Amino acid sequence: MEKELLAKKIYDISHIEGEFKLRSGTVSNEYFDKYLFESNPELLRNIAEYLSELIPSDTEVLAGLEMGGIPIATALSLKTGIPAVYVRKKAKEYGTCKLAEGISIENKNVCIVEDVVTTGGQIKLSAEDLKQYGAKVQNVLCVIERTPTSKENLKSADLELLSLFTMEELKASKIL
Repeated sequence: MEKELLAKKIYDISHIEGEFKLRSGTVSNEYFDKYLFESNPELLRNIAEYLSELIPSDTEVLAGLEMGGIPIATALSLKTGIPAVYVRKKAKEYGTCKLAEGISIENKNVCIVEDVVTTGGQIKLSAEDLKQYGAKVQNVLCVIERTPTSKENLKSADLELLSLFTMEELKASKIL
């Protein structure tokens, strides 16, 4: 699938209209439901195809952030053969008490994977948590970069954001 068509399909399937209460408490007449593109096998396969080209060559582990980054990291792992771990927002307090479920991340070059990045706040927190467990984290992959400030916010934490699409590109694709 051509990249422009993929952008249009992501927008068409994920952009819904109605009345929605946003996290901020405000009400909007439109909403972008990222789980609609993440749960679509055809779109997920095509996303992995294009995102795999952006993975830094020294990446040893893909770290999918809870919850939206997990299906993206899994698809990328299947496409590339790079192992994936699944990162909680907080280490579980029972059993293995792990923050990152899967293989060891200690002394490994870990690339964080996320679906949509708005400010990058949770990514910065998760990157610091992963570093506490011995990971070397410098790169973040995402499907959609929602705001231009996210790249700058992550750069301030020495993280490079590599995105497949910006929200502006998705919005522009709806006229295709």
